[in-house]
Amino acid sequence: MSADLLYNGEFFPTDQPILSIHNRSFRYGDGLFESIRVVNGEVYNFEAHFSRLLEGMKVFRIDIPDFFTLDYFENQIKSLLQHNGIHHGGRVKLTIYRKGEVASYYSETNEPGFIIEAEQFPSNDFVLSPEGIDVDLFNDVTKPLNKYASFKTTNAFFYVAAIHAAKEKGLGDHLLINDKMNIIESTNSNFFIVSNGVLYTPPLSSGCVGGTMRMKVINLALSNNIKVYESSITAGHLLSCDEIILTNAIQGIKWVRSYKTKRFFHKMADQLVQLLNQDTKSVIQS
Repeated sequence: MSADLLYNGEFFPTDQPILSIHNRSFRYGDGLFESIRVVNGEVYNFEAHFSRLLEGMKVFRIDIPDFFTLDYFENQIKSLLQHNGIHHGGRVKLTIYRKGEVASYYSETNEPGFIIEAEQFPSNDFVLSPEGIDVDLFNDVTKPLNKYASFKTTNAFFYVAAIHAAKEKGLGDHLLINDKMNIIESTNSNFFIVSNGVLYTPPLSSGCVGGTMRMKVINLALSNNIKVYESSITAGHLLSCDEIILTNAIQGIKWVRSYKTKRFFHKMADQLVQLLNQDTKSVIQS
């Protein structure tokens, strides 16, 4: 059977148990992860992902060994992609967790372990769905503003609850709000609105995840003379804007079809997808 994940540097089949019940990521959500797009068999924008991962390890007090380098993980991922025969589009998930087998919040060690998973995608390019999605606000719980908010952690129950509530209402996603009642992101994406050809997105200080695709889209927009402003966004802005755009590292760009009775266009979303695909070709080929 083909081994298709890496567990601390060794290949294991995905259907073979590898984690103890005492694994801290499973038991306490004591871990971080990055989801990374693969284009032409190469990880895209990996430096940004790895930088956020290291920053998160520092914030969560997980040790960073000397061998935890960009080159080390690029080689680990490349070996897994080659092993699994992924030569075009795909997705990689890199999870870091704090080791320790004691069933207690406190761990005697801050040493990290890691798991790398990889799967193939049918498309090599970023593709904008023609349908769009319907959204609403998730009002059950707000996301707290703190230094942990910008990282993707294995403790994701807030997002799980929000997406389940959205599906129960027949929606594609929920938009999330912070303690100040500002809209900051969706359950799996950063969040932009478009008004009169200008992009607006919540600042990182609002509590949104510091998305790698968020920053990529901002940079691509600015380099192509599209104005971008970081500003607080409320429900009232959704009813007056021209577009709502969601971004994440795997899907790239998604457009919102409706919020309540308001219907939206996707002109800017189309343009951004084209710019993103041009960027992947220039980066991967260089």
